[in-house]
Amino acid sequence: NLPLALVFLPAADIPTFVGEGRVDLGITGRDQVAEHEAVTPPTDTTGVEEILDLDFGRCKLQVQVPEKGDITEPEQLVGRNVVTSFTNLTEAYFRDLEDKAGAEAVNGDGERKLKTNIKYVGGSVETACALGVADGIVDLVESGETMRAAGLKAISTVVESTAILIKSKRPSDPKLVNLIASRIRGVISGFPPSATATCLHADSKPAAQKYVLCTYNVERPKLEAACKITPGKRAPTINSLEESNWVAVSAMVERKKIAIAMDELTSVGACDIL
Repeated sequence: NLPLALVFLPAADIPTFVGEGRVDLGITGRDQVAEHEAVTPPTDTTGVEEILDLDFGRCKLQVQVPEKGDITEPEQLVGRNVVTSFTNLTEAYFRDLEDKAGAEAVNGDGERKLKTNIKYVGGSVETACALGVADGIVDLVESGETMRAAGLKAISTVVESTAILIKSKRPSDPKLVNLIASRIRGVISGFPPSATATCLHADSKPAAQKYVLCTYNVERPKLEAACKITPGKRAPTINSLEESNWVAVSAMVERKKIAIAMDELTSVGACDIL
């Protein structure tokens, strides 16, 4: 029941609309923000502010070359043909390589033309090398299966990306924008908005995806050892049981570490572990 409108835009356009203050909040990839800022650097009043890593759509923008070719370093692509959908980031990446190699300026005013030939392709970038259009490509890699199927290998990473929530530096209603952002954070993390305001930092990752709640009973003399295994995000919750000298403990544990934590809790004498 909030006064807001949802606008569906291509991911590449969202940093522009949010950065210019036309849209207050947006969800896009960190790679798209970097691509936009490569030609439109942010200022104090323009550009976007990242407020939450949504922890999905994780991938890497990588320099890729034929697996059976003789190129093993990105510097070997300087002066050659490179195909990509991310022309701004790619140009900045190879300009930096050329600068480090000591490329000379070609214009009287000191401005240097890029030696590497950057070509734009909107899709199927991975086919460019096989079809003879490019010596190398710069493209997004998630699992790497598409890259390997095309006979390519990664030799460098330009930027690592994931889906992020961004906001304008000049929102139309800052209070409403913060409320919506807090609710989004709460839905993703599993905490209500009131809790996220005090328990989560703006750069925290979605807790519901990263953590599980672990509960167990343990004798008080063994509590210190058990809490070292399950320190929680801030601190474990400890409640006394009716049975003398026993406590119940609840703590958030990283999902990927829960099995090991349960084994270690058992070894120090904890029981009723869930």
